[in-house]
Amino acid sequence: MADAENPLLGEITCGSLMQKLQEIWDEVGESYEERDKMLLQIEQECLDVYKRKVEQAANSRAQLLQVLSDAKLELSTLVSALGDKSSVGIPEKASETIKEQLAAIAPALERLWKQKEERVKEFSDVRSQIQKICGEIAGNGSEQTGALVVDESDLSLKKLDEYQVKLKELQKEKSDRLNKVLEFVSTVHDLCAVLGMDFFSTITEVHPSLGDSTGVQSKSISNDTLSRLAKTVSALNEDKKQRLHKLQELATQLIDLWNLMDTPEEERRLFDHVTCNSSALVDKVTVPGALALDLIEQAEVEVDRLDKLKSSRMKEIALKRQLELEKIFASVHIEIDPEAAREKIMALIDSGNVEPTELLADMDNQIMKAKEESLSRKEILDRVEKWMSACEEESWLEDYNRDENRYNASRGAHLNLKRAEKARILVNKIPGMVDTLVAKTRAWEEDRGISFMYDGVPLLAMLDEYAMLRQEREEEKRRLRGQKKVSEQQNMEQETAFGSRLSPVRPAGPKKVVGPRANGGANGTPSRRLSLNANQHGNRSAGKDGKRDSMKLAAPANIVTVSKEDAASHVSRTDSVPASP
Repeated sequence: MADAENPLLGEITCGSLMQKLQEIWDEVGESYEERDKMLLQIEQECLDVYKRKVEQAANSRAQLLQVLSDAKLELSTLVSALGDKSSVGIPEKASETIKEQLAAIAPALERLWKQKEERVKEFSDVRSQIQKICGEIAGNGSEQTGALVVDESDLSLKKLDEYQVKLKELQKEKSDRLNKVLEFVSTVHDLCAVLGMDFFSTITEVHPSLGDSTGVQSKSISNDTLSRLAKTVSALNEDKKQRLHKLQELATQLIDLWNLMDTPEEERRLFDHVTCNSSALVDKVTVPGALALDLIEQAEVEVDRLDKLKSSRMKEIALKRQLELEKIFASVHIEIDPEAAREKIMALIDSGNVEPTELLADMDNQIMKAKEESLSRKEILDRVEKWMSACEEESWLEDYNRDENRYNASRGAHLNLKRAEKARILVNKIPGMVDTLVAKTRAWEEDRGISFMYDGVPLLAMLDEYAMLRQEREEEKRRLRGQKKVSEQQNMEQETAFGSRLSPVRPAGPKKVVGPRANGGANGTPSRRLSLNANQHGNRSAGKDGKRDSMKLAAPANIVTVSKEDAASHVSRTDSVPASP
């Protein structure tokens, strides 16, 4: 019964509620005016509820439309930024409801958001690398700037490719710069090694990152670093060039002083590290420490020491030069006054009026000229030696022909016979030798404008005197042969008139020895003629060296010696004999 009274327990509808309200009004006895009034009130309240619901539905629809519009706008913006429409599936059917359209756009938006995040990350990475390399090139790579702001309005692959192309160009430039830096560092290392300098302190002065302790990729590649490296290499090269020039000057001075003082090879080898680069090019000097300052200082100290030693040994050195000069003159039979020359040298050194180097240079110049003079006289002197040798053979042959026992079967007779045969051949060539020698000598004198002196005597005067003597001897021989014929004819006439008779026995005289002739010629001419002394044959080598006892010509027996006064009258012009300083 309670369930029947409670209307809420049954099915509640608008009709059931209206029926229940009618029952209550009937039971209460409400008037019809009140009832109409209440029904109007109920209708108005129902309209208000419907209005509210319609408004709420309209607002919800507007919100959904705004969301759909925003989604479409965002979708369009993402597609435009990413620049790839083909990969986005956008529904285009207008008959679909709003919620269906939103449901269709949501997956595309989600894909585009992910793609945008990835694209933004790619852009950020590329631009970060570009900014880092640009900073390294600019020289502020260590300064970290704020977070990169990526322009999200253009995230297309074309724009990304542009950044990647730029990044590759910068990476190549960085690689080229790094290689150039490493090349500069290597050059600085090699130059520091040759110059004996500290490489680490030198390279870190340019930039701290260039030290060996840092990695390759962390080394500075800025324009300032490259410029400073180039300046450092240029300065080191200039320093290397100057040091090499200084060392080569010192090496030249050392070699000159060594040669001047005849320094032994053992002492010279101590400075091989200095002289080995005396003629080297700058690029060829690569040995570590070859141009170190202490090495140059060591060479300077040695040069100073040798300079002081040279001053104390100057007299000894100058006398050696003078002795060399005298030997050259003696070897070519040029007469000089060695004692006067040595006294003059000592006086010059003691006076201090001449630099030792100038004196030695002057003596070296004289030695060079003496050698040139020696070469110009060599051919004539060789012919003089052959002529003198032939004259000696001629003298020996005359002594041999006067020996009455030359055909005896004594020991060595056959050797003397062979020598005599060769001597006769050689003697027959003497006139031709003399003529050739005279022609050569006259040509030499005409070319040089001076007389050809042989140990202080004009050679032409000697040859003329020899020719005169030879002519006199030939005339003497003809005269003796004529006297002998007359004597033999007289003896034959006497034998015919008185008959033959025994010739008186000739007393036995001392046996003659075939050898050098006695002083005075074959015809007993006065002492103006010189002959070979008894030991001249043994002294021929000494004569060739110009060391004859009297510094005069020791000629064969049949050569006339001309005094210097006679020679001066014989030669039409005078000449100056090369003299020592």
